[in-house]
Amino acid sequence: MSVVVAEDVRKSFGSLTVLDGVSLSVAEGELIAVIGRSGSGKSTFLRCLNGLETPDAGKVTIAGHRLAADEPSLRALRQDVGMVFQSYNLFPHLTVGKNIELAPRLVKKLSPAEARDTAKAVLAEVGLAEKYDAFPEQLSGGQQQRVAIARSLAMRPKVMLFDEVTSALDPELTGEVLKVMEGLSRAGMTMLLVTHEMAFARRAASRVVYFHQGRIHEEGTPEAFFGSPRTPELQQFLGAVL
Repeated sequence: MSVVVAEDVRKSFGSLTVLDGVSLSVAEGELIAVIGRSGSGKSTFLRCLNGLETPDAGKVTIAGHRLAADEPSLRALRQDVGMVFQSYNLFPHLTVGKNIELAPRLVKKLSPAEARDTAKAVLAEVGLAEKYDAFPEQLSGGQQQRVAIARSLAMRPKVMLFDEVTSALDPELTGEVLKVMEGLSRAGMTMLLVTHEMAFARRAASRVVYFHQGRIHEEGTPEAFFGSPRTPELQQFLGAVL
């Protein structure tokens, strides 16, 4: 069953066309790695899936929600669709636990005890059970990014979107975060991630999608995608990044 369906999604900023008719279906439990050059539309597409950008045309259905621009629809959608960014966006004055508990208490109306139990459970999922009482400044970048992932997991989403979440991290910390994402994938989470980590895409993705000039230019299994790219554009891109 498709959990994400995008049909002919188009988005322009002024005279600049960023998405030029993007269609993609994602089945439950798939991990889709989205790759491509800067400015090819990858991040804008992810932001359209979460309602952070409103498409100019096309349809998006995600986790059972039809994307609409009104606030109640967006609130409902974001309860089921988590998104993690390159910047962690943690509140520095709150402990790790309180950062994670905030949305479940405000949005899902969990009691303090329920929110605390949820926070501790998701911290354990990302390997940071012992950091519940720490403050963000006491953590490494990789640990802060794992807390950001745990914060999204606390809402128990059906789909997770990751926008270049490791691009600000050094290789060792990147490995920490990718390990968490692989674990989520094995547990059956439906995930789309914009990434520059080609080894991770090859190893962990169900499918790899290559964006070029606002369109999905090529897609396929990692074996086919990296083993025999069909177009000169993808061959050139992979030649530059591998």
